Amino acid sequence: MNDKEQKFSFTEDNILLQITLSIPEPVIQSTNNVFHDLMSCVIEQQIHYRSTKKVFEKMLDNSKIKLLSKDNFHIFEQNSFTNASISQNKCETIASILQFWDTKNIDWHKLTDEEIRAELSNIKGIGKWTIDMILLYTLRRPNVFPFDDYHLKLIMSSLYGLDPKVKLKANMIEISEKWGDQKSLAVLYLLAWKDSKRKL
Repeated sequence: MNDKEQKFSFTEDNILLQITLSIPEPVIQSTNNVFHDLMSCVIEQQIHYRSTKKVFEKMLDNSKIKLLSKDNFHIFEQNSFTNASISQNKCETIASILQFWDTKNIDWHKLTDEEIRAELSNIKGIGKWTIDMILLYTLRRPNVFPFDDYHLKLIMSSLYGLDPKVKLKANMIEISEKWGDQKSLAVLYLLAWKDSKRKL
């Protein structure tokens, strides 16, 4: 995205505009691998791009795997599940993902956002937040607004003076409309801003 496009997108939101001028544009080096990133969301309860505990990354290292797939999952399971704390619910969701990949061969990049939501919603245990993370980080769709994200709620409540107990979702969505069709970039900026403040 060039400067002209960025200014056009965010001039309606001065708070966000000031953030874009104060930190570098966030860059995500995506795996482009929906299976890998789904497992990250389920096992770590966070997508690994945002993880600080690095649980999923350590499990991959234990198995000497860089990119998890249906084909090498058995190695991952044998080497990493023994000492990992995997709840029954997580195990059931993992089994559902494996079953889904046994029956489906999907080119995710050819699907619309809504088609992706429909497909992933068929997997037991996969909810809206996880699907938003796949759209935002894995497939890098430009117009994703995960209003259910815990950290995003905190950031927007603080920055925009929103009351977490009064119409938070509606107020967040109203603000996001100012971002046009670049909601994903706006979200990444807000999360990056929080990380930059934490590091300071």
